Amino acid sequence: MQPFVVQLTSLAPGTNHLKWHAGAEFFETFGNVEILDADLEVTADVISRGLTVDAACTIAGSVTVACDRCLEDLVIPVDASFEETYTPEGGELDLSQDVFDYVCTSLPLQRVHPEGECNQETTKYLSK
Repeated sequence: MQPFVVQLTSLAPGTNHLKWHAGAEFFETFGNVEILDADLEVTADVISRGLTVDAACTIAGSVTVACDRCLEDLVIPVDASFEETYTPEGGELDLSQDVFDYVCTSLPLQRVHPEGECNQETTKYLSK
């Protein structure tokens, strides 16, 4: 089974609790080169309501990106969630795009280490 793809025919009545892991490979499939590594746990509570499916997802963990100032690895915590009602056209519901979008939009616009934690060798050239 592909990550973040829910087979609607296999859902039990009521709320179905699903859990996946997202690593760097997940972001590579979207062609994203900004996220160098990831360690995310994605959980979803999915309820099939006939023609529609309700999904409440939480995304927790961290991603590694390059620091905008020194270009060294910077680990950024991720804590995002979303709730959507979907009208799937087939026998499966693919949450991949939503997970990708919510992780990317949860990241800060400026991605820098806290003051004094950047690579000293690199930052010494910035003040010249």
